[in-house]
Amino acid sequence: MSVNLDPKTSIENTINFVSHAHSDHLPNGKNGIILATKETKEIAIIRGKELANHVEYLDDFALYDSGHILGARSLLFDDVFYTGDICTRDRGFLKAATIPKCKTLIMECTFGRPEFVFPKLEDTIKKVNEIVSELYNKGKPVLLLGYQLGKAQTLSYLFSHWDPIYYHDSVKEMNDLHRKLGIQIKPGLGHTEAASKGLLEKKPWIMIAPLMSENNQFVKEMKSKYGAITIGFSGWAKSIFSYGRKNDYSMPLSDHCDYNELIDLVKRTGAEKIYTIHGFVEEFAADLVKMGFDAQPLRESSLDEFL
Repeated sequence: MSVNLDPKTSIENTINFVSHAHSDHLPNGKNGIILATKETKEIAIIRGKELANHVEYLDDFALYDSGHILGARSLLFDDVFYTGDICTRDRGFLKAATIPKCKTLIMECTFGRPEFVFPKLEDTIKKVNEIVSELYNKGKPVLLLGYQLGKAQTLSYLFSHWDPIYYHDSVKEMNDLHRKLGIQIKPGLGHTEAASKGLLEKKPWIMIAPLMSENNQFVKEMKSKYGAITIGFSGWAKSIFSYGRKNDYSMPLSDHCDYNELIDLVKRTGAEKIYTIHGFVEEFAADLVKMGFDAQPLRESSLDEFL
């Protein structure tokens, strides 16, 4: 039986591996077997996708924690290791990816250019706490902005010591599910309830919200009505690829490997052949070749001709 890796549409009579529950990795359709974690299935449901014919385990297929978001996994089969989205750094309740040995490596390279090297997490946390402390002393509320699934839960976990803490309604929904799945994230009110009770008038406070630009209506309202200051978190924060979000502060924080970590991942697998997907595929493969690895970019939707 053939294997489809994070397919856009699940296919009949095949194994469809779904690495995690970000929208760009959730398949359409209800065909074939879906191999994914319980957490991925549960998160998919509240994102409007049903992973039909779901199984968590199959003989001859080994799932490894990819460290990306809750429930995210990499896949090892027939001595082929597919990373999915992967991160080899501990971040709060998320632990670094587990990397097995393999002959063939199919790896993401979202940040596969040398300029993407992230600071230590503890340095970022220290800097953010200093900023929030200074703003609190001025009575200023703070919005911590990160992707609704993944980054927002990490921020909720890392900065739970600030009080009071509120959550954008969409983040609260995702946090509640994480708690149901065993992750200890501090409970808090959603922004609609907090506003209706007049709690946002009592400044300062901190709120975890999805990553948005300054032109987003929600951000505009939080700024104009409450004087909130925004701190955006993304691996693209210091990059020309930051897409003009222009938050008051931008902090580099990613759920992916940076450039150096990607190279280290390659070395740890001992792979004889490397295929790069998702991201700077041409550039990163070329860099690996210069380092002596047998690497090439992979853009095809099917891996059959390569494996």
